Amino acid sequence: MHRLTYSLLALAALSLSQPSLAQNSDDMKAMMAYSTPGDNHKMLAKMAGTWSATVTFWMPGNATPMTSTATAVNEMILGGRYLQSKNTGNMMGMPFEGIGTTGYDNAKKMYIATWIDNFGTGIMTMTGTWDDAAQGIVFTGNEVDPASGKEYAVRQVVRNPDDNTQIMEMYATMGGKEMKTMEIKYTRQ
Repeated sequence: MHRLTYSLLALAALSLSQPSLAQNSDDMKAMMAYSTPGDNHKMLAKMAGTWSATVTFWMPGNATPMTSTATAVNEMILGGRYLQSKNTGNMMGMPFEGIGTTGYDNAKKMYIATWIDNFGTGIMTMTGTWDDAAQGIVFTGNEVDPASGKEYAVRQVVRNPDDNTQIMEMYATMGGKEMKTMEIKYTRQ
């Protein structure tokens, strides 16, 4: 009798564990797909390298743009999962440093970008998708106006017309109106 009871208990335990094993296998496949760089990461990798930048930016209320030059050193990090961009130059007569990261989240099916620089203490985060009409990635997010402490919407378009050129355009919506605030043209060194 004990042998039959143990056999039935073992069979029941085995049959109950099978869906768990299948579930764990599916979870493992999902995790591997999530963590494996794909075509979107390969597209970001094309932006790796050292770039000369011409920066044009517009201050609110001033139609005359200011210009400066900069250098961006881009590299893929963490096994080809993220593009890190280290930027140096001068802006408004002051030394400028900024670091950006861009990745593609396989689960969310979107690009995610962060930006920090020595002109502030915040971290800007944007999400984006490929836009056929723009022929690039269109990011949206929010930035903080340091004077008021209030957030405003920003939109960024990143295009690569060819392997040696990148163009980034930044727009801000203030007072219900979107205006172009910056354009950076990168040329591969």
